[in-house]
This record gives sequence, structure tokens and C-alpha cells, in this order.
Amino acid sequence: MKHRIVVLGAGYTGAIAAGRLARRLRREDVSLTLVDAEPDFVERVRLHQLAAGQDLTPRPFAAMFAGTGVRLKLARVTGVDVDRRTVAVTGADGSEELSYDTLVYALGSGWDTGGVPGAAEHAYDIAGRPGALRLRDRLAGLEAGQRVVVVGGGLTGLEAATEIAEARPELDVALAARGGLGDWLSPKGRAHVRKVCGRLGITTHEHTAVTGVEADRVTTAEGADLPAEVTVWTTGFAVHPIARATTLEIADTGQIVVDPTMRSVSHPEVYAVGDAALAMGPGDKPLRMSCASGVPTAWQAADAIAARLTGGKLPTTAARYFNQCISLGRREGLIQYVTADDRAVSAAVTGRVAALYKEVVCKGAAWGVANPTLGRLARRRPVMEPRPEETQAAPASA
Repeated sequence: MKHRIVVLGAGYTGAIAAGRLARRLRREDVSLTLVDAEPDFVERVRLHQLAAGQDLTPRPFAAMFAGTGVRLKLARVTGVDVDRRTVAVTGADGSEELSYDTLVYALGSGWDTGGVPGAAEHAYDIAGRPGALRLRDRLAGLEAGQRVVVVGGGLTGLEAATEIAEARPELDVALAARGGLGDWLSPKGRAHVRKVCGRLGITTHEHTAVTGVEADRVTTAEGADLPAEVTVWTTGFAVHPIARATTLEIADTGQIVVDPTMRSVSHPEVYAVGDAALAMGPGDKPLRMSCASGVPTAWQAADAIAARLTGGKLPTTAARYFNQCISLGRREGLIQYVTADDRAVSAAVTGRVAALYKEVVCKGAAWGVANPTLGRLARRRPVMEPRPEETQAAPASA
């Protein structure tokens, strides 16, 4: 019988993992199923552009995986039973169970309101395509002078605020950051962010914690009100909740605890990649939730699965960081160089060159997903029977 591999989620990490596995394993040895509720690939790193009114290039999975042997299952994952090795899904044809021998869990993350009163009811998010489209429709209905407050001063907040302000200069755009504006960046990086925000007319509220959201305003910890016809919430991400309902070992963040090959430490037939995984990087620090972290974990997991099934050599290259790429509208950008463990160094690229650099990175990431089976072929060995120690899970601790 074929070894059954099921990949849950077709974002950057899931789609790349599925394509890489298709390249490294023989169709006569494995069946490879990719499960996602969307028929098209979502470029998450461009959702601020979508929200600001730009149209993104459609990337249908049917075309991306045509002829690869990857079976696309359009369905929503409703549950995972790691003890029975089954996945419950619901699609157009109703509910069913998928059985697996190896599972790649890549369900990613969504927006995190942090429990702030009113955020879920009144704020808008850009963590997924439905949220970005909802925000797009709301922004389209705003008139000149109406106010948009972006809550969150991280990468997503900076990109959202600058994109909206550039696309809709007639709006009054503000950014509320819990810390200083770009306080994790180098002095050059911080100065450039301030310069761009000033030129775009963005009002910045630094060291401002938002404690409540209403339909027409946000409230800060100091008791001040910031008027807002639209509030955009970008304070962080929360992982998909399904893993918490399993017997997998889970961290406090809800992420699946994995070893250096992205394999669950409690259930060796399960691999987790991207935002769903608590993976350690340089300096023994957890990798942050990002495309920059997720893509290398997808490579690592796919190569480890292929190696274990074919008797090959396990991958040993650990993920590390090189830079943070930030778009500040379509004409400006910032490339902040960082240490291996993601701390800013003095070097940074700014302006139009940085915007072009970021665009190349975004296109490269999308190309890697859209062409998942291209590249140098690894030697394809027949799938081997797993060793006994690889088929019996260690006792689960969560």
C-alpha cells in the first residue's frame, strides 16, 4: 500500500511542503493530499495591498499542482485525531475523515485581538483574505477626512498604515503603537520609518496601549479616545486552535512543539511547520511567526520526511534570519539587516531600492509556491518501511 501523506493548510508553508514532497518521493510509493478551504493560493504578505484596493494575481491551486501527483482536497479542517491518525474535514460534499501515515500540520494563524473589549466586534483584520476583503469594502466607502486608526506598530501595522495612507491620501490615517515607532529597528531604520510616516501624513501615537474598541473610536490605557471610522487590528497572530484539542504536546502559545526536523516531539508521525510550530532558531530562541520563518521550516519538514521514508540523510541546516523586509507603500521600503537570531544591526537599505527589493522577495515567495516541483531533483528512492522506533509515539504531555 502507498504511504499516505496529508498536508493540512495550503499557505506558504503547506503548499511548499506538498510540492517539495512531490519532487522528492515517487508517486507509486506515496499518496499526497493537500487540504485547504480555498481554491486559490493566498499571498498573505500582500493582504495589506488587497485591503488598500489593489488587485492581486490569481494563483489557482489546480494549475499550480497540475501533473504533480498532489491531490487537492477543498475542505475545511474541523478536527485532528492524532491517536487514530485521522483528520475530519467538511467540504462541498459534506463531512468525511482522511486517514494518514504522515501528517504535515500547516494550519497557520489568524488575528489575535488579545481579548481587548470590542476588538472582535468592531475592528478589521488583514490576517486572511476574508478580513482583507471586508476591510477593502469598508475603506472604499469612506469619504475624505474620515479617520482610520491602525492598532499595532509591528511589521503588519507599519505596512497597513503606509499602504492605506499612500493609496487614500484624502483619509486621516493614524497608527497606535504600544512601544516607540520602529523601536526594534536600527537608528537608520527608525529614522526612515518616521520620515515616510511624516511624508504620508500618518499621525503616530507612540507608547499607546489600546484597551477598548468601539464603532467610532478606540480607547487607550490613559483614558483618551482616538476617533476612528475604521479600526484596523494588527497587534499579533494567534495559531489555529485545532492543535489544542489533540493529544499533541503543545506550548503555551498553542503551537506544536517540534524537534529540529519539525517533527512533533510527542507524535513522530506528525510534522508541524510555519506559525503552527514552536521551532527553535539561533540563540535557542523560538522562530517568530512570519513567512521568513515558515518557508525554511517547510523545506526542513519535507526533506526530513523524504529522508526518513527513503533512508536518506536527514537535513541539518538550521533556520536563521538575514533581514526584515518592510514595504512602506508602493514607492518606499526598508530592508533592515539582522543577526541570525533576528536582532537589528546598523546596516539597512531604504527608499525605492528597498521597495524593489521587497517586491522581488514577494514575487520570489509566490514563485516558489506556484512552481513547487521545479528545481534540482533529489534522488528518488523507494519508500522504506519505517523503523519501529519511528512508528510508536512517545507519551503525550499535553
